Amino acid sequence: MSLPRVFVSNHTVPETMYDAFGTSVEVIRNTEYDRASILKLLPRVKPHGLFWCAGVTLDKEILDAAGPQLKVVGCMSSGYNHVDVAELKSRGIPVAYVPSTAKDSVSNVAILLALAASRRFTEGRWNIEQGRWKNHFDAQWLLGQEISDSTVGIVGFGGIGHAIAKKLKAFGIAKLLYTGHKEKPEAKELGAQFVDQETLTKESDFIFISAPLNEKTRKMCNADFFSKMKNTGILVNVSRGGLVDHDALLKALKDGEIYSAGLDVTDPEPLNVDSELLKLPNIVITPHIGASTFRARNAMGNLVAKNILLGLKGEKLLTPLDI
Repeated sequence: MSLPRVFVSNHTVPETMYDAFGTSVEVIRNTEYDRASILKLLPRVKPHGLFWCAGVTLDKEILDAAGPQLKVVGCMSSGYNHVDVAELKSRGIPVAYVPSTAKDSVSNVAILLALAASRRFTEGRWNIEQGRWKNHFDAQWLLGQEISDSTVGIVGFGGIGHAIAKKLKAFGIAKLLYTGHKEKPEAKELGAQFVDQETLTKESDFIFISAPLNEKTRKMCNADFFSKMKNTGILVNVSRGGLVDHDALLKALKDGEIYSAGLDVTDPEPLNVDSELLKLPNIVITPHIGASTFRARNAMGNLVAKNILLGLKGEKLLTPLDI
């Protein structure tokens, strides 16, 4: 009797994932991870499970190519804007994701970006490179903003938002606000106050974006959003680049409408090398490395594998996407 087949869309996934699968399935890995190669291989493989880790939208075309024998999909990501949830639901295919596995690594990068943006790291580095390091006795040189005693706003209080809030308490922040679909008991335990979006935008010194990308949140950080922020305010986005209108952000940073920004995600990705954002001194940009630690990636891969094994048996997934 042949083993169930699992198609891995990206050959660079952690090797520990293969140990998690063991010998109970036949694993076929894609060696290129672009859409064309995936569409070419899927009809040949006829997978029973999909291990999805690629910058490719999982849509009707992909599912048609996979075939009707497909039983389960596992996504190695906490976001799912690249997944056609409605199509999967219509086919009765359960899908797993990894909502909190990388919360520590992502929240650490969020705080790193907040500190770097508020303390003018990009501008400081440029000064070093250009030989303009001023004498330390110039008391006005490269003054930045303090995160201690500040008001922090978190948009999206899921696993990552909660981890950011918990860690920021150690910095002695004065006030913690958050917004989302509903109040969260875990937020109340941290002394966080549930407010509407406008209140959070106007009152916060630091705004962290950790909400999912969907049609309601797409470009939520737009010109109107920035006009309501303090001119000393700092925006940090570790969610998805599409939540921020980059043209509006560029103008807000140039005009001094907001103080600075820290981005681990951009739109598009990779960011164009000629992007005007890269020419600004008051922004810190990292190349979507929030979950890029050995520990986080191994944990993500292993969890996806475990979910797929359960799905192949028709059992309840550990971290199902609610579709």
